[in-house]
Amino acid sequence: MAKIPVQLFPLYAYVTSEGDDSVSQYTVASDGSLAPMSTAVVATGSGPRSLAVDPSGRFAYVTNAAGGDISQYTIGANGSLTPTTRVAAGTGPASSAVDPLGKNAYVANSGSSSVSQYAIGANGSLAAMSPATVAAGSGPQSPAVDPSGRYAYVANSADNSVSQYTIGADGSLAPMSIATVAAGTGPQSLAVDPSGRYAYVANSGSNNVSQYTIGADGSLAPMSTATVAAGTGPQSLAVDPSGKYAYVANSGSNNVSQYTIAANGALTPTSTIAARTNPVALTVDPSGAFVYVANLGSADVSQYAIGVNGILTLLATPAVAAGTSPRSVSAVGGYP
Repeated sequence: MAKIPVQLFPLYAYVTSEGDDSVSQYTVASDGSLAPMSTAVVATGSGPRSLAVDPSGRFAYVTNAAGGDISQYTIGANGSLTPTTRVAAGTGPASSAVDPLGKNAYVANSGSSSVSQYAIGANGSLAAMSPATVAAGSGPQSPAVDPSGRYAYVANSADNSVSQYTIGADGSLAPMSIATVAAGTGPQSLAVDPSGRYAYVANSGSNNVSQYTIGADGSLAPMSTATVAAGTGPQSLAVDPSGKYAYVANSGSNNVSQYTIAANGALTPTSTIAARTNPVALTVDPSGAFVYVANLGSADVSQYAIGVNGILTLLATPAVAAGTSPRSVSAVGGYP
């Protein structure tokens, strides 16, 4: 049985398409199905990889891996994106994260092994901090900020590690005394649970998920069971808003692994469900009722309802078209 979604405000979804330098934009119906907006796509920079939205739902940011910059947008009352300006990032910006208060943003630069750090102005514009970057591990892919806004983490795909930072009062990152912790092979995606007590990393090369507890000082420690199995080539991981379930998109096996989360944060695999070709990105909507998966190879988005036990079922329309080579998907609340 699927959950009855509780939608207190409109929902919108966005998908970056690396092959045609665009963002597809959708409205979300009460049954979770996506429908293209009247303006179905907006332009980005070159090679868009990921999209992040600030907590107010008013601004969006797209990392352009080939262009080495960030496209910035305002989000209208109807959910549509309006481009503003682009700002410079490092080499090969792969993904970004915005802190819980919407004051700061962080971008993992896979080509320059660094994290760009920005202050967010009242109009949503990014301004580089001083220093503009801090060092990460090799090939950083995925930054995340904990719910308290005091700590940040970055999954580094080329040296199989996670960089960990404290966040200063001015939003700047400082490496912790233990600057990195080990992950599996080829870590691609990192998520912190809503309680801020646990973190999870999808490792594409070792086909598993690393799981950590987060200490009082923000540092990560592997759980007693350090990893749990995923499918082939896991690329993206997300935790639902209740903190009870986790989902992983497996690009090599064309499916989604599903997990329950125990009281101690440990993942227990339940089952898998089919996606389409090369699923590379996954998100849970803010109401906790739906999951969307961007499929790189089939240029579409799989859409699922979340059941009361966390199990996914495909919607009546199992997938909707996206642009060429979709690389990320985000579902956000609209604020009229």
